[in-house]
Amino acid sequence: MKLQLDITPDLVAMMAAEIKAGEKAVSKAVNEAGNSVKSAWRAQISGAGLGQRLANTIRSEQFPKGRPSLSAAAVVWSKAPVIIGAHDTGPLIKSSNGFWLAIPTPAAGKSSRGGRITPDEWERRSGLRLRFVYRRTGPSLLVAEGRLNARGRAVASRSRTGRGVTTVPIFLLVPQVKLRKRLDLARDAERAHDSVPGLIVANWLEDRF
Repeated sequence: MKLQLDITPDLVAMMAAEIKAGEKAVSKAVNEAGNSVKSAWRAQISGAGLGQRLANTIRSEQFPKGRPSLSAAAVVWSKAPVIIGAHDTGPLIKSSNGFWLAIPTPAAGKSSRGGRITPDEWERRSGLRLRFVYRRTGPSLLVAEGRLNARGRAVASRSRTGRGVTTVPIFLLVPQVKLRKRLDLARDAERAHDSVPGLIVANWLEDRF
């Protein structure tokens, strides 16, 4: 006697199809979550007034590349992690040499590199010497003898008689400064993380029906 069992539909083929659908659903959900975090972080950074250039340092990437997987993962990061991290945590900043932090006033202008100018660079560029002024109340100062140009920047006076020369505060000197926390990146990451199960189910059903 010969017995033959035929199973219709083919369970092996059905399981293989379900696994394939699951891989697609997981990969798509993870990709959506990663892009959601990237967009939210960029919006936070630009909304905090930190500029679109810094916002664009946020990048995302999915693994494995080029194929769906049940173990798919997304990584979101910044190409300027120190700056982003500082605005995310609001750290207490102290001088590296234990003395003063020099905070430039509007009269100091910007660094040639586009960031915060230092006292050494300011003296080299302006040709003026900075003078220390101690104050018992409020921050002490680094000042220079010069004039303010039309843009409000301190420059050397061209007057031979000294007319128009004034003492201009160039830097405020403080022992430390608390950077204000302007970002909450963990909030957006947690929201995206919590959304992944629902996205997987939605994408799985969408692929089937």
